[in-house]
Amino acid sequence: MPPAIRHDTCASPEVPNRSDDMTTRTETPQAGGLLRWIELVGNKLPHPFWMFVWITVAIVIFSAVAAMVGLSAVEPGSGKVVEAENLISGEGLRRLLEEMVTNFAHFAPFGMVLVMLMGVSVAEQSGLLTIVLRTVAFAVPRKVVLPVIFIIGACGNIGSDAGVVIVPPIAALIFSKMGLHPIAGLIAGYAGATAGFTANFFIAGTDVLLAGISTEVASQIDPTIEISATANWYFMIASTLLLGVGGAFVVSRFTIPRCAGFAMADDGEQAYEEAPRMTALERRGVRWAGISALVFMLVVAALTVPAGAPLRNQTTGGLVPSPFLRGLVPLLFFLFAIPGYVYGKITGSIEKADDVLKFMEKGMKDLAGYIVLMLVIAQFINLFSWSRLDTILAINGAEFLQASGLTGPLMFILFMILVAVINIFIGSGSAKWAIFAPIFIPMLAQLNYSPAFIQLMYRVGDSITNCISPLYVYFPLLMGWVRRHDRSMGIGTILSLLVPYAILLFFLWVLLVFVWFWLELPIGVGEGIHLES
Repeated sequence: MPPAIRHDTCASPEVPNRSDDMTTRTETPQAGGLLRWIELVGNKLPHPFWMFVWITVAIVIFSAVAAMVGLSAVEPGSGKVVEAENLISGEGLRRLLEEMVTNFAHFAPFGMVLVMLMGVSVAEQSGLLTIVLRTVAFAVPRKVVLPVIFIIGACGNIGSDAGVVIVPPIAALIFSKMGLHPIAGLIAGYAGATAGFTANFFIAGTDVLLAGISTEVASQIDPTIEISATANWYFMIASTLLLGVGGAFVVSRFTIPRCAGFAMADDGEQAYEEAPRMTALERRGVRWAGISALVFMLVVAALTVPAGAPLRNQTTGGLVPSPFLRGLVPLLFFLFAIPGYVYGKITGSIEKADDVLKFMEKGMKDLAGYIVLMLVIAQFINLFSWSRLDTILAINGAEFLQASGLTGPLMFILFMILVAVINIFIGSGSAKWAIFAPIFIPMLAQLNYSPAFIQLMYRVGDSITNCISPLYVYFPLLMGWVRRHDRSMGIGTILSLLVPYAILLFFLWVLLVFVWFWLELPIGVGEGIHLES
């Protein structure tokens, strides 16, 4: 193994010497201006567990006040009156006690993260993931690696939130092999998978969910209107490429230089003057791991591609939605675990079957803090929903914008900003669209704008603030990853690293919307910006 020295073509500025105590680091490079304020204020916040506890208490108290004063809103479309529910009541107490465990155990992101990372742990602990990513890092130019991380992050959410779970730690490993700080990789991977959540090269579950709501609302205006899952496809393909380029710019100009001054943990990866060569045993292990992965993918293809295959939608015969997309997380678990096991058996990192269990247990130990946080986050999300304050907030915000009387480009910008702000508090994209669609589709249809174009603008706002919301369910997971490298890093420092992505990518995405608007380009299959005359 050659001496650990930085590769001149890809190394960041010199990292300070490591300390024997991984919690110790040199003085963190400080952000300036607004980002410095965000960092200072954010770092004064309590641990996320207590932050969510106090937010939950505030929601409970405010629900009682809102119910007392009769706070309500009229649900668009159905005309149903939505009233605030008092959580400080006998019914509220009974519901919390009866459903507290269920809220935690059935919290969807919780199970997905555990299953996903157990599979990744097998591939990582066996050594397969490390050696493959090390090879990729030295084989691919950095100018290509950075945008590809963002593109993979966006496309990784084709069936679920898998991209948010898997891309950041892999990006951290890639950055480490390039001689860059792994925290920079975590931030870049997380921003790509969250800020670009609805951008994709492929038709995803989000397309189907939103299109169904849009069609239902639009049919009230014209029964012949049908919004397909491909209604925003062309625009989203272009968005994925644009976000990849924009994200790479932020990584290289801001994230990497800023993180270069962070101390490296003792277990941090080393960079080498030239790519370390694989031994004959490692090459054999990688070859057979690749063969096993290929065999697994062929089996999945045989169960998915043919008409009537068991992983296709058994009613429509299609792939969106389908058991394949809904089962993407378990499939990815096996895609990592099987090759990881094969590689480990050949190279000797796995001597007996029980070693696989130890690898998965190691992954779960690293998630201990996240598991504890999920207990209170699950209660917060459910209590916020039970109080109906989330729905009332969204309806009143939409009605305020509607009452402003604005039209045209200014309305578009304010609409996307409104959705982006609401998105910080309400995570479910389909739930928000079910509120916004009955208001904005009829309103903008009167100005001859198509429901598909309105849905497109909604998707921009619904994605961009995911990365900077401390209330986003995967933000604690990012904190856990970051604190493996620097246990003293606070929420404010992490947010100050993410804000530039939200600002620049939102600007680029809005600019792309207006370029599309001015050029009158088709936004999807058979869909334009304006309604047909």
